Amino acid sequence: MEYEIRPKEKLNLGIAELWQYRELFYFFTWRDIKVKYKQTVLGFLWAILQPLIMTMLFSFSLGKIISNNTQLNMPYPLFALSGLIVWNIFSSGLSGAGNSMVTNSNIIKKIYFPRLIIPISAVLVSLFDFIMAFIIFIGMLIYYQTDIHILNFIIFFPLSILITCISTFGLGCWLAALNIKYRDFRYIIPFMIQGLLFLTPVIYPLSLISNLKIKYLLALNPMYSAVELSRYAVTTKPLDSNLMLVSVLSAILFFIIGVFYFRKTEAYFADLA
Repeated sequence: MEYEIRPKEKLNLGIAELWQYRELFYFFTWRDIKVKYKQTVLGFLWAILQPLIMTMLFSFSLGKIISNNTQLNMPYPLFALSGLIVWNIFSSGLSGAGNSMVTNSNIIKKIYFPRLIIPISAVLVSLFDFIMAFIIFIGMLIYYQTDIHILNFIIFFPLSILITCISTFGLGCWLAALNIKYRDFRYIIPFMIQGLLFLTPVIYPLSLISNLKIKYLLALNPMYSAVELSRYAVTTKPLDSNLMLVSVLSAILFFIIGVFYFRKTEAYFADLA
């Protein structure tokens, strides 16, 4: 009997192999959740307090200014929180995925398993935090007596989460592969996330910007479409289809580039770690 060994396709996610090792998703995800909240007094409540405190800070500092200069169609605290709960998936997931291969270097040196499980698990941890914060978001919708269209909410909010996960996973894989080779990225990632926050309409509406070229430049950010869809799910404010298309295509492009680079370099991870 002969066996032919071929290199894996760079854009192949290896779904069958990932399913074969599916127990590891639970292991890595639950381990990271426990480590994240270990020896904390408030525990999982931090996942709720973080977006809530940030919403209060932005509301006190920017809420009145932005509300007076734009038509938000919703109270500013709700506007800010609708963007922050989606943004926190991206920021937490990107930070976790970007550092995941270095953090788990001892494991990848010892045994074989699909390396993509590690950055995917990092994104799943951020989704756990989102579920906790989503409770506050629903409570705020009730508090402000927001009249939402249930069908829009069911369709567009999950779509926003999907685009966020695609963007986070693609960029996270790319950074994870770069970080294991160039450890400078451990320090670059936090600054990059902070910078992207102000390049994403999380705490301000894009209508504040009048220059069309700058709008399209900002729409290259894949999180633009995710944040806008999260707000469209709870308000009747129309979406700019051209800007949305640019952002969604950007998310897909980053996903492809990230997975391709990760699969191209993963054979050297154990040696470099």
